[in-house]
Amino acid sequence: MKKLSTGLLALITLVSVHSSVKAQTADEVIDKYVAALGGKEKLASLKSVKMVGNLSVQGTDVGITITAVNGIGARTDISVPGMGEGFQIMNAKKGWSFMPFQGQTEPTEVSADMVKSSQSQLDIQGVLFNYKEKGSTVELAGKEAVNGADAYKLKLTSKDGKVSTIFIDSKTFYKVKSISKTATQQGEMDMETTYTDFKKTDDGFMFPYSQTNNRGTIMFTSVETNKPVDEKIFTAE
Repeated sequence: MKKLSTGLLALITLVSVHSSVKAQTADEVIDKYVAALGGKEKLASLKSVKMVGNLSVQGTDVGITITAVNGIGARTDISVPGMGEGFQIMNAKKGWSFMPFQGQTEPTEVSADMVKSSQSQLDIQGVLFNYKEKGSTVELAGKEAVNGADAYKLKLTSKDGKVSTIFIDSKTFYKVKSISKTATQQGEMDMETTYTDFKKTDDGFMFPYSQTNNRGTIMFTSVETNKPVDEKIFTAE
């Protein structure tokens, strides 16, 4: 009996040790996420991005170009066949919207709440990268299936109290899904986005070339990084 008890104790200890080895902390998951994107130095060198693609809306292909400079501004240009072109601009202090196909005749300044909730667009290196330096906190909230695969569920709270949930694939360690609240001209809404079709740019940055959210799926055809950007495009004044 004593030998049996000793054997069981050893087995339990072995299982416990094995479990602790397999366990992940939020920081360990984030470290692997950063490594999957090329490492800290690589991510820190990402200063600008330009993404060109199409969004299919009710059978119509809408052209989309997203241009952003880290910490400075983000601009989305939209082209609707037969209806014209519009844009949305966000910088650190203000934002503007011009959507002629929605009845606007000139650029309109958006609300302060919308500017505040859109600041993550200016963080092209990712909200998880150096999150502590940005005043955010992150906790690991278990695992969930995303696109049929296990993903770590991270709850991020920014310094201004905004909460978002980010899912990191347990094998690739890419960000495969995010859920956050965003302010729109119609009010606050939940925005859920999934990310697929990961590819490297010519200079080695990893990006998802397909993003699906509440509005539809954007398929990007090109992604350029660290090209010169005229920062005047981030204002409509």
